[in-house]
Amino acid sequence: MIAYLLGVSEQDAFDDEEDATREAAGMRKIIHVDMDAFFASVEQRDNPDLRGKPVAVGGSSGRGVVAAASYEARRFGVRSAMPSVTAKRLCPDLVFCKSRFDVYREVSGQIRDIFRDYTDLVEPLSLDEAYLDVTEDRHQLGSATAIAQAIRRRIRDVTDLTASAGVSYNKFLAKLASDQNKPDGLCVIRPGEGAAFVAGLPVSRFHGVGPKGAEKMARLGIETGADLAARDLPFLRANFGSFADYLFRAARGVDLREVRAHRIRKSLGGERTFHEDLSAPGPLREAMDNIIDIVWDRIEKAEARGRTVTLKLKYNDFQIASRAKSIPHFVSGKAEFAQIGHALLAETLPLPRPIRLMGLTLSKLEGVEPKKRGDERRQLDLF
Repeated sequence: MIAYLLGVSEQDAFDDEEDATREAAGMRKIIHVDMDAFFASVEQRDNPDLRGKPVAVGGSSGRGVVAAASYEARRFGVRSAMPSVTAKRLCPDLVFCKSRFDVYREVSGQIRDIFRDYTDLVEPLSLDEAYLDVTEDRHQLGSATAIAQAIRRRIRDVTDLTASAGVSYNKFLAKLASDQNKPDGLCVIRPGEGAAFVAGLPVSRFHGVGPKGAEKMARLGIETGADLAARDLPFLRANFGSFADYLFRAARGVDLREVRAHRIRKSLGGERTFHEDLSAPGPLREAMDNIIDIVWDRIEKAEARGRTVTLKLKYNDFQIASRAKSIPHFVSGKAEFAQIGHALLAETLPLPRPIRLMGLTLSKLEGVEPKKRGDERRQLDLF
């Protein structure tokens, strides 16, 4: 608003905001830790016969869906959310393991205890990844890089698993960095290096830019971060609407978000984008079961209670539909949550078109994370 009163252009206002926040952002020390093929790695750890073999966690039947894949399986093109029959066709020697969320949750708790020894500013994103603000060097290790190295060593020692980490001065760059040298890698993007790092990346690496978005950008001559940075804000808004502001900042390595350990959630949920569009009832119900397992694990971890369950479907033409059911009492457990989710799905059948994404959310929440230190209680951010 002030920019308009002063007669400053909108892009100049953005540039001024970037300059005003660059110093503060540069003072932050952010680590993004991401476990390597977490579910599959736990299965390989606990069953030595699986080590070095292509492993998928999920259903192995014709209606099954891959929940996670080991790096050995990924070399064959196997990915999460892929139908099991497709995964088996790509990798005939693929070994399927049933999911064990109680074990994954226990290991995740061990990892988060390690995080909290270094900082109270931990923002979990899921069981296997989190942001940490280590601006305050609690153990006087000398740098965020040294802290990330110490955390990765302790994770290996305690869990016999590997983690990759990205270190930078904001969340956007730290998350990009954690994926740069996977598996078991570390990447550091120092203050002043963000814009140059982003410039060389394909836009498909930007969080939120999916395959269709990348295709649209390619048609507009945008294939890298440098291409994106060369477009002004009016152009981006004309072509990408409300997503434009994020793209404008991201192309310059700017992210103003703080690590929020006390973030209050209004809902908990999860969604999966499928490798191949789904339309048949069997695969749809199998995908629903997989999402229920993941989401209910998050709900239990957060000790949350809610009254409304919402189903989200994204069709192959990118149109989104949703259905919700509210009940007068809190959802009593996983069985009732599953019953409501499947009932909502049944109401949509037969589908008018195949779907590329399914999500399930519990809202109208109450609940907090279990106690960790003394009497302090933290609200858990999972999704």
